[in-house]
Amino acid sequence: MLNILVSGGLGYIGSILTRDLLDEKYKVTVIDNNIYKENSLADLYINENLTLINGDIRNYKLMSSIISNFDIIIPLAALVGAPLCAKEPLAASSINKDAMFWLFKNISKDQVILMPTTNSAYGTGNKDNYCDENSKLNPISKYAIDKVQVEEELLNLKNAISLRLATVFGMSPRMRLDLLVNDFVYRAVKDRFIVIFEGHFKRNYIHVRDVARCFLHCIKNFEKMNNEIFNVGLSNANLSKIELCKEIKKQIPAFNFFESELNKDPDQRNYIVSNLKIEKTGFYPIINLEKGIQELIKGFTFFDDLNYKNA
Repeated sequence: MLNILVSGGLGYIGSILTRDLLDEKYKVTVIDNNIYKENSLADLYINENLTLINGDIRNYKLMSSIISNFDIIIPLAALVGAPLCAKEPLAASSINKDAMFWLFKNISKDQVILMPTTNSAYGTGNKDNYCDENSKLNPISKYAIDKVQVEEELLNLKNAISLRLATVFGMSPRMRLDLLVNDFVYRAVKDRFIVIFEGHFKRNYIHVRDVARCFLHCIKNFEKMNNEIFNVGLSNANLSKIELCKEIKKQIPAFNFFESELNKDPDQRNYIVSNLKIEKTGFYPIINLEKGIQELIKGFTFFDDLNYKNA
């Protein structure tokens, strides 16, 4: 039975991934400092294959005492997103980069790391804004810059996979409203309008449950995916902000959106991403944008808490 460590397992992706790993009968240890005071795994405490550690991945004494116990490490613990990393740059460096460099130096050659990185590292693509795994990186935010440096070190391990995740959306036991689709749908449900900046900027999207499925796919297909980088997103969802708003309006006709020419988006990402490489390994997302928007509308109809933001 594989023994898997998930750092940040109480979080947006981790609280779904942990469930999926346990459903596959893996032994799962979650380490999380529970900074957001979440109870997102409470229903799983009865599962004998789940171990919980209340701790910080920057506590290297603690990490040294446990790290050798695991076959696979999935380091989800991070300060995620450009706004939060800009707000907390020292914490972002220590968690997103320094703790990862420590991890890479202190595991054995037989241990596997499945690393979530980000396709925001593409920044702005070429004249066609098209990006695949071989495209030149142009990270704009501190979050993306740190992730690029981590990915470079990761691939030196020769026993790791980097997943450049698209912008994630969908409901989770530990919800986030600071993600673009989630934010836009929340505003459509609650306010019926939104003002957007640089609405022609495109990016790619992926449902949070498909992200969890992708990690499972990597575990089961590790030999043929090892030491590679993969974009992970919906190939039919390379959409601009305006196009995203139009998709939401199909389901909420009263939703109105306006583009302001007076401001610029502080996150200047604008790209079209190819996911062909991971599709060739047999992985395809199963939740499209339309279904994800339906889910979010259903959830936000009963959801009235603005505290679920990372920044």
